[in-house]
Amino acid sequence: MLCDTAPLEQPKSAGSSVANMYAIVAESANQLSWQQVPDVAPTRGEVLIKVGAAGVNRADLLQAAGLYPPPPGASELLGMEVSGVIAAVGDDVGDWSAGQEVCALLAGGGYAEYVAVPAGQVLPIPDGVDVPDAAGLPEVACTVWSNLEMTAHLSEGQLLLMHGGASGIGSHAIQIARVLGARVAVTAGSKDKLDFCRELGAEITINYHDEDFVERVREATDGAGADVIFDIMGASYLDRNIDALANDGRLVIIGMQGGIKGELNIAKLLSKRAHVIGTTLRGRPTTGPSSKSDIVAEVTRSVWPMIADGRVRPIIGERLPIQEAAEAHRLLSSGQVTGKVVLTV
Repeated sequence: MLCDTAPLEQPKSAGSSVANMYAIVAESANQLSWQQVPDVAPTRGEVLIKVGAAGVNRADLLQAAGLYPPPPGASELLGMEVSGVIAAVGDDVGDWSAGQEVCALLAGGGYAEYVAVPAGQVLPIPDGVDVPDAAGLPEVACTVWSNLEMTAHLSEGQLLLMHGGASGIGSHAIQIARVLGARVAVTAGSKDKLDFCRELGAEITINYHDEDFVERVREATDGAGADVIFDIMGASYLDRNIDALANDGRLVIIGMQGGIKGELNIAKLLSKRAHVIGTTLRGRPTTGPSSKSDIVAEVTRSVWPMIADGRVRPIIGERLPIQEAAEAHRLLSSGQVTGKVVLTV
């Protein structure tokens, strides 16, 4: 049974904790309940955020089903991105102060009234974005920028093939790629979703139910192929992704919706001098080379101005109260939503 609770008093000072905090607890994939959990407090180098909204990601669905445990030391609660107001700061936090509206990238713990997060993973809310919608930005922005720009080095005139173009990741990636001057091809499963991708700037739209994306990409590039493929499917698309790659192309795999084990034709890979890159965001270290803090800093510097001036916008497909987290998970799993699902607290 879901429980409602009155707003709680905000903590007032660094190191203070929240009594009787409520959060979503995943008892199973379909049993998500709003209940009391142990309180949280910021430790050294952390910020405590009073959560206004939390973004929903497929990793949350996997974790709720017992298939994707959080990294060592991370909160066992669901939720990898939030927006809200800073309630308190720990020692050695110089860039943030109580009362600031922010969003943050988390390793876990976001489906709650409060969450503690390393200060390096906190971002200002971009100009022109409200607090609830900002909850849908940290994960997509950090995932897309770290992979397309920092890893694959997508550049002007190149072709990006984005699988799942109408998803939260896909809808953001289309916009970023267009700002970078790249061409964009997408796959999606319905005309409405493909039309939406076209409105965002996709040039080549492919319905994966009745079209072969390898043939369509080759036709659109006079046989050359895609310079970068951004893949959420994994094993089931591996061989065809290699076929669709251009010489010196980069296949970046960030998801396993199509399975975890696939057969790789090394001869194809060598003949194209191709790169197959597997990346993850959640398990990266907090600080150091290629860390979450580095990525957050790059996103704040490079992507937030694109959002502030309107070249990139948050795509929020659904907002639900956090007590309806199970319904939010169902919607995301069903593929009915275009863009992000956000839970409001």
